[in-house]
Amino acid sequence: MFQRLFALLAVFVCLTNGTASLAQSSPSDRPNVLFVFADDWGRYASIYGQREPGSINDAVRTPNFDSLAKKGVLFTRAFVNAPSCTPCRSSLLSGQYFWRTGRGAILQGAVWDSSIPTFPLLLEKSGYAIGHTGKVWSPGTPGNAPIGAQRTAFNKSGRQFNDFSEALNKSADEASTRAQLLAEVRGNFESFLKQRPGDKPFCYWWGPTNTHRTWIKGSGKRFWKIDPDSLKGKMSAHLPDVPEVREDVADYLGEVQALDAGLGELLAVLEQTGEASRTMVIVSGDHGMPGVPGGKCNLYDLGTRVSLAVCCPDRIPGGRVVDDFVCLPDLAPTILEAAGVEVPKVMTGRSLLKVLQSDASGVVDSTRDFVVTGRERHVAAARLELRPYPQRAIRTADFLYIRNFAPDRWPMGTAPGFGTTGKMPDADALETTTFGAFADMDASPTKSWLITHVHENSENQTWFDRAFAQRPAEELFDLSVDPDQIHNVALDPKYADTRAKLADRLMQILKETNDPRVTTDPPAFEQSPFTDKPN
Repeated sequence: MFQRLFALLAVFVCLTNGTASLAQSSPSDRPNVLFVFADDWGRYASIYGQREPGSINDAVRTPNFDSLAKKGVLFTRAFVNAPSCTPCRSSLLSGQYFWRTGRGAILQGAVWDSSIPTFPLLLEKSGYAIGHTGKVWSPGTPGNAPIGAQRTAFNKSGRQFNDFSEALNKSADEASTRAQLLAEVRGNFESFLKQRPGDKPFCYWWGPTNTHRTWIKGSGKRFWKIDPDSLKGKMSAHLPDVPEVREDVADYLGEVQALDAGLGELLAVLEQTGEASRTMVIVSGDHGMPGVPGGKCNLYDLGTRVSLAVCCPDRIPGGRVVDDFVCLPDLAPTILEAAGVEVPKVMTGRSLLKVLQSDASGVVDSTRDFVVTGRERHVAAARLELRPYPQRAIRTADFLYIRNFAPDRWPMGTAPGFGTTGKMPDADALETTTFGAFADMDASPTKSWLITHVHENSENQTWFDRAFAQRPAEELFDLSVDPDQIHNVALDPKYADTRAKLADRLMQILKETNDPRVTTDPPAFEQSPFTDKPN
């Protein structure tokens, strides 16, 4: 009798120990999650500049992100699945490629299918307290209705942080206003923690939007001491290295520094409440720089490559830099596995937990040697008849291959009248009104410069064409000689084998994951979200 009881007890202990790191024995053993996800923040942090000098990261200072990354894990090859906010967030929250999320795969006209599981709601169902401040979207909040979202929204301390430079510009006391903006970040997080029932683990999402257009012209130098001239010779090859564009980039980097200051407030709260050691902090952004050629809404690195750091002192060996390829849908299964929640089989993302729990740096999992990205519809009316601009790409350590499924369409949209009449749109309007021309590129001083200076010389025409002209069906870039991805070698016979192999690999992945762009005829994404008839 005692032998049988002992045997049963031994089995029970083995089973319990085998799952202890995942399904914890009490709520207090499960990690909290602080998820910081910034709108339009690409791969811009001073810690990247320290590792890869010579880029615009030399000019930005992000001490809080840098400190977090040094205590945890800094990822060097993190990419979004789609360089547009709603499809990126759909893929991130659902842990699936964006093309598997129905109308969540587009921006304007998006509707969420509530049958698709998402990690915040799965965490809540498993016993987590969830809350958010700022931008998420309905897959990350309870229900699609505004009332449902309000239940987990914590904004009573204010939301003015999202207009950081605008608030400073209006203020008669810059120091006081700056302190007030940071205090609202702290206050919103503290109010969430105060209402958390008992010792429930929590998942709190902070979604600042100050790095999204627009912001105050000249704010980078005025408020953050970032001299535009310090960027000379360090700009991406997609960007004209001229004073107007350098100032635009400096202003953007100022907003990145504001974002980092807000992050510092959240980390301070964790330390003061004693929650820091058992909280998994994840910091990233939803795509690259807005309002510039090659950035947001493009599948080049300037549009898809993002910052990523993960830290949890109790569970993750820190002080490491990991070069594995990460696509942001990987984060959903990572969080669920760490929380002891079963990962839905429909998730195409691959959990990073083993990579995080390793003590290795560099390439930890050699099978993580690529990411797949894509795009369909951003601004609905950017092109005639509300057509999307369908693209898919595969990025490896050595190459970027892009498949443009409709090369007869305009990648950033059309500009009515421009190009046929030669009439220039108003320069000031191009800095503030996205929809005046090429609507898939946000309004900006850079966009204004590209359009209003195009006819001045052949070099400016080249800049304009790189940003707005039609693109071939296939693009291939050799990163060993062209890291910024400017020179398309898809038609070079020397690269024929590479192009064919990458094209085959990409199509295989799209078919295996049931991408409607390649599995339906006509492709489902050609259907306009605003009509019952296909385009």
